[in-house]
Amino acid sequence: MTTKEKLQSLAQNSIVLDISEELEDYAPCSTHFGGRPDVPADFAWPRYQGKGYNYECPERPLTFLAQFNCADFAAMDSDHLLPDYGLLSFFYEMDSEPWGFSPEDKGGLKVYWFEDLSTLVQAEFPEDMEEDFQFPAVGIQSRTKKSYPCWGDFIQKFPEETDDEAFESVREELGLEESEESSKLLGWPDIIQNSMYEDCELVTRGYYLGNPEGYAKITPEDKEASKAAIDQWQMIFQLDSTVETDDFELMFGDCGRLYVFVRKEDLVARNFENAWGKVQCF
Repeated sequence: MTTKEKLQSLAQNSIVLDISEELEDYAPCSTHFGGRPDVPADFAWPRYQGKGYNYECPERPLTFLAQFNCADFAAMDSDHLLPDYGLLSFFYEMDSEPWGFSPEDKGGLKVYWFEDLSTLVQAEFPEDMEEDFQFPAVGIQSRTKKSYPCWGDFIQKFPEETDDEAFESVREELGLEESEESSKLLGWPDIIQNSMYEDCELVTRGYYLGNPEGYAKITPEDKEASKAAIDQWQMIFQLDSTVETDDFELMFGDCGRLYVFVRKEDLVARNFENAWGKVQCF
């Protein structure tokens, strides 16, 4: 196959999210960014205590990022990867921003799937949650779009490819320049730094990937096993720093993105307990 044919063979469906219009009216179990989440009456707001990028993070409530009424996206999810009913909700520790390269970052991201919408009520923010982390409610518009891998993921699938300039020429030929709307459900991640699939596999096996010493501890068996991670993990949510209103601006690192990955076997089982968050920035 040519480089173009190889790239075309990796096309995935994605649901592009336009998160831009601040909501004025609350609709129960609606799809939206920020605001107050709809949760079961006995829901315990997730909390995190661990290490930030360079400091200890005291225990604190996670920030509610977004919720998606799965029925809104069932027709757009052509591969039926996500649940087609219920509410899918995302929480993240926005203060210390665990970047996902340490096993200790577990708990800094929480994904919930609430199956029965009739049992959900709008939650109050925890009393100890600072106002800066109570995000405004913003509406989400969506549309489908074919998603293709960036160079770092492409060579994971086709390691024999070595000409990144030729690859970028093919992307330009196919009109695959990155859109300003860089938040989405499903598809390939629009990576800023490096491929993340192997990292997800290795860090969830207990390896610290924040320095060369951590990588040096990876056993040959686990390193070899991680090469298959690109076929075993699925990105389910990419949230870009472009979300903003008149008095709010979302920011991950330096104009970065949060990526949420789930093992495909867990996605099939609708088990989001072990979802893993990664942050990259420019």
